[in-house]
Amino acid sequence: MRRAVFLDRDGVINRAVVRNGKPYPPATLTDVEILPGVLEALVALHDAGFILIVVTNQPDVARGITARAVVEEINHYLANCLPIDEFCTCYHDSSDGCACRKPLPGALLAAAQQYGIDLGESYMVGDRWRDTEAGERAGCKTIFIDYCYDEKPPESFTFSAKSLKEASTIILGELLYDKH
Repeated sequence: MRRAVFLDRDGVINRAVVRNGKPYPPATLTDVEILPGVLEALVALHDAGFILIVVTNQPDVARGITARAVVEEINHYLANCLPIDEFCTCYHDSSDGCACRKPLPGALLAAAQQYGIDLGESYMVGDRWRDTEAGERAGCKTIFIDYCYDEKPPESFTFSAKSLKEASTIILGELLYDKH
């Protein structure tokens, strides 16, 4: 069985656009800014043997605000810049009842089956309650990156961090601890 780090996209890999205390995805590729330390963090995790899978909700497609092609263009750009193995994108809105939309764990469970991932030895890193809840429901350890958004915080998580770089340090530290 393999280990994975599941990653939310906006706010974890690239800067979220924050309006009135709430995070939103970038509207176009020109708005995408990869956060500091992300490349180094992902390279270190990949080199340690983790599969890197982005799990992202993009409900603005279902809402008619963003074209699916724009989301795919952003994902493609990030995949070319960063060592990401897979993108699992949910284009549905909350009312659609889709199992792959976080906080439901469907995307994580499907990726685990596809790649032979041991979810108990894997991590979900996110900046919103939906991310950590999906990770917990899938049986992963969770890391919450807290930007103090003006929204419901997660009820629980395994670790907290200030960035993906810090989250990668936690994960790699756990990996070293497990070997002893």
